[in-house]
Amino acid sequence: MTKNKQHEETMTFHTWLALIGLTCSGFIFNTSEYVPIGLMSSISTDFGITMAKGGMLISVYAWVVMILSLPLMLMVSKIELRKLILCVIGVFVACQLMSFLSTGYPMLMASRIGVACTHAIFWSIVSPIAVRIVPQSCQALALSAIVTGTSVAMIVGMPLARVIGLMIGWRMTFLCVGAFALLSLIHLYFTLPKVSSCGGFSVKELPALFKNKSLVSLYMFVFLVITTYYISYSYVEPFLKQVVNMPDNIITGTLMIFGVAGIVGSLSFSKFYIRNRYRFIMVALFNFLLCFALIYPLSFSIPVIVVLCGLWGISITSFSVSMQSEIISHSSKEAASVAMSIYSSVFNLGIGSGALIGGAVCTYSNIAYIGFAGAIMCLLAITFWYIRMKKLI
Repeated sequence: MTKNKQHEETMTFHTWLALIGLTCSGFIFNTSEYVPIGLMSSISTDFGITMAKGGMLISVYAWVVMILSLPLMLMVSKIELRKLILCVIGVFVACQLMSFLSTGYPMLMASRIGVACTHAIFWSIVSPIAVRIVPQSCQALALSAIVTGTSVAMIVGMPLARVIGLMIGWRMTFLCVGAFALLSLIHLYFTLPKVSSCGGFSVKELPALFKNKSLVSLYMFVFLVITTYYISYSYVEPFLKQVVNMPDNIITGTLMIFGVAGIVGSLSFSKFYIRNRYRFIMVALFNFLLCFALIYPLSFSIPVIVVLCGLWGISITSFSVSMQSEIISHSSKEAASVAMSIYSSVFNLGIGSGALIGGAVCTYSNIAYIGFAGAIMCLLAITFWYIRMKKLI
């Protein structure tokens, strides 16, 4: 098959099934990540621990993903990717069962560390797998589908997990997540084709990867923007409650809008990104700036704040999937999974940094000003884009 014909090739039904399986797996992995957030009170009460100690389930999870994404990916980089993702999902199922059977906080923490390890590998390989099993002309669609699974997890996954936990116990939530992951594993076993590892990636090759100016700049850019985002997003719930004076039910609906908006963002990516990559990324950045700068001045109007949150959700998904595409395109086929593992680490570092800065604003100033802090950081990211990024990508 010639290269031109390959570009014109459409996706087969079997390929669609495999892509749907990967998307569902992304939904399950992200739902699992959000479960402790929705069930924190129940878990803390059951084990007789403080909320702060219960919150360590979330913090340790993020730290493990940040620290171990690259080392774990280097360890498994020579494994054929179909076999690897099936094994990762299998371990994920076992860890969910361990969470269900937890007899105490240490056992639950150990199970969550196990899930974090699978998370680190899964999100390093799922996007490269998705773009490699589809024709080149459909790669944007494949990436968009993976991100859609994440958005749906925010809309449906976390609320559903919370409902299950409140009705029949938090342990059953983990068991249900494990059961759905098992179904996903079976589905992918029959639909996902073999995807070669391309011979692996050794530690000796890392210096060459970090000499790639485009990749290093992308990582710095991602860190700046994700830090910007989480300065405000980490505290959006108390902001909506204390500053906007939203009722609890409207807060829940507004947070779900982030997920709905994420689907819009992923669809926008598949339609507009290829036409003008630079403009697409810049629109997302300026949308961030607009949302952060206006969320406090316009806090007197609940409907306007809901609209801003929707725009906020569209922008973060558009940015995230754009960066994944850029990183894959600026790394070699052999290094794509490792490059994505570094992206995952940088992303989680940004989450932690943003939450830390936002917490400092809340502690030493006022929660009302988290949007202004995010806007200042966003200006720094935009400046970095114009000085360095625009020349390299």
